[in-house]
Amino acid sequence: MFDYRPTRTCGSLRKKDIKRQVTLSGWVHRRRDHGGLIFIDLRDRYGLTQVVFDPLQAPETHRQAEKLRNEWVISIKGSVSSREEGMVNSKLNTGEIEVIACELEILSKAKTPPFSISDESIDVNEEVRLKYRYLDIRRGDIAKKLILRHSIMMTTRQFLDHHGFLEITTPILGKSTPEGARDYLVPSRIYPGTFYALPQSPQMFKQLLMISGMDRYFQIAPCFRDEDLRADRQPEFTQIDIEMSFALPEDLMSMIEGLCKSLFNTCKNIEITTPFRALSHKECMERFGTDRPDLRFEMELFDLTSLVRSSSFSVFLDQINQGGIVKAISVKGGADLSRKSIDEYTDFVGRLGIKGLAWMKYQGAGLTSNITKFFSEGLLSQMIELLGMNEGDLIFMIADQPAKTNQALDHLRRKIAKDRHLIDPHRYEFLWVTDFPLFSWNEEEKRLESEHHPFTSPRFEDIHLLEREPLKMRSSGYDIVLNGYEIGGGSQRIHNSDLQQKIFEYLNLSSEELEEKFGFFLDALDYGTPPHLGIALGLDRIAMILGDTENIRDVIAFPKTQKASDLMLEAPSSVPPKQLKELHIRTTS
Repeated sequence: MFDYRPTRTCGSLRKKDIKRQVTLSGWVHRRRDHGGLIFIDLRDRYGLTQVVFDPLQAPETHRQAEKLRNEWVISIKGSVSSREEGMVNSKLNTGEIEVIACELEILSKAKTPPFSISDESIDVNEEVRLKYRYLDIRRGDIAKKLILRHSIMMTTRQFLDHHGFLEITTPILGKSTPEGARDYLVPSRIYPGTFYALPQSPQMFKQLLMISGMDRYFQIAPCFRDEDLRADRQPEFTQIDIEMSFALPEDLMSMIEGLCKSLFNTCKNIEITTPFRALSHKECMERFGTDRPDLRFEMELFDLTSLVRSSSFSVFLDQINQGGIVKAISVKGGADLSRKSIDEYTDFVGRLGIKGLAWMKYQGAGLTSNITKFFSEGLLSQMIELLGMNEGDLIFMIADQPAKTNQALDHLRRKIAKDRHLIDPHRYEFLWVTDFPLFSWNEEEKRLESEHHPFTSPRFEDIHLLEREPLKMRSSGYDIVLNGYEIGGGSQRIHNSDLQQKIFEYLNLSSEELEEKFGFFLDALDYGTPPHLGIALGLDRIAMILGDTENIRDVIAFPKTQKASDLMLEAPSSVPPKQLKELHIRTTS
C-alpha cells in the first residue's frame, strides 16, 4: 500500500533540502505538459511545490501523470532538486527548488469546479462562493483569514490564562429573556409547548459564575441573534467573553488594552500605543454624530444651531422651530468638488431621509453659495472661524431632528473620507466610549429601555436621579471602538438585588414577568454577590479588521448570507411532518 503520509508540507522545502527524499500530498493546483516533461504545482494549506515527472527517470509514473487534472488529490515520492538557471520563481517560498517524482498515487479525482481554484484574482459571485464554500476556502484568501482567526483565539487564551482567567463553557440551550434582539428559539420535545433560547450572550451565566466565586472567567463563546444583518453582522457570531470580580472599570480597560496590544503584535506584527483615548458618549455624538467614530481622519461635526438663528434662511429656521438642529462638517480642500459631486452627496444623504444638503465654498474673499445671501457678513465670518476654514475648503450643512442629523453627517463624513482617500488603511485608532445613558425611551411602546442591558450598573453619583429623572442617568458601561467599528462592550454590573429589582421595575417588567424570566437570577443575587464587571469583544470583527476586509463573512468558515440563509446547506429548510408532530408544532404556511 502506498504510504501517503507527507514527510514535508508543500510550503516548506528550500535549497538546503536538495537531494532529500520526500513524500508530498495535496491537490493539483496547475498542470503543464511541455511535450515530455510534465510539471504540476502541488498545493496544501502551507503553500505550493513544483513537481516534475520525467519520462526518462520514471516512465510509469510519467504515464500516470498524463491523466492528472486540476484539483485531483495525489501523493508523490521524489527527490528535491534545484531549479535550472533562469527558472527560479521568486514569488514562491519554494521557488528555488522542485521535486523530481519517482512515484505517484492518485488518491481522489475531482469534477471541474464551478470556478477556478488556481486563479485567486478571478471575480466570482459571492452567492456561488458561499454555495461552494469548501472550494472557496481552497483558493487561499479565506484560508489565510481562518488561520489569522486561529491565531487570535490562541493568543487570547494564552494572554487571559497568564492573567489568571479560567476558560469555562456555559450552556447553549437557555431561557428566553426580554430586552435586546430577538432570540432564536428551540422547541422542547420533552416539554411540549415550551422553548429553549439560544444565547445572545452568556450574560447571566457569567454573572452567576462571579457569584460562584470564579472571580476571573473567559470564554470564546458562540452567540445568536435573530436580527437584520449587514456586512459586519451575522446571525451566529463569536464573542471573547470576559468577567472579573473585585475590580473597577480602569482595571478591566487596562487589561483589555494589553490583550489588544498582544493580539496586534502576535498576529500582525503591529505595535499599537496604549493607553487608548477615551471620550464620553455625549462628546462622541456631538463631535462625530455616532458612538463609534472613525478617528483616522478629522472632519468633526460643528453645531451651528445657535449661530444660524440670526440668519434669514427659512429652511434652517423652520427645522430649529420644530426642535431640530443645524450641524456642519468642513471638507479641507473641498472647494474643488464639482456641482455634480455635490448633487451626488445630496442624493446620498437623501437616501438616509434628509431633505437637503446645504453647502458653502471658501473662495476668494469669503464664503460663496446660493444661500449666502441669507447670512450676514458677520455670521459668515463666525462660521469660518468656528469651523477653522481656510481658502479652498467647503462646508456641508444639514438641518433636521438631532438623531437624523447626526446619523446623516456620520455617514457623509465616512463617505467623503473614503472618496477623497483620507483614511490610512495601516492606521489603527482605538477609543473607549464611556458614560452612556442608562436608559433610552421607546416612543412606540411609551416605556424605558436599557441602553445596553438591564444588568448594567448606573454611575454611583447618578443613582439619586432614578426616581425623578431616569433618562439623565449615566451607566457605568463602556464600548471599545476601532477604526469606526464597535469591537466590544461591557459594564460594571449591578451586584445589589434591591437596585436590580428597581431597574427591572423601571423597565416596566411585572413581578410575574420578573419571576418567570429572572427569578433564579434575583434569587442568586441574595446569596452574597461580589462587585463585578466584564466585557464582550467581537472576535469576528477583530478578525475582520486584522484581516483587512470589510466583509465579516470573509473571516467565518461557513457564514450565512445577508438574509441569514446557508446556501451550501440550503438552510433553513422544512422538516418532515413527523418531526414537527414530535415537537407538538403546526405550521400555518
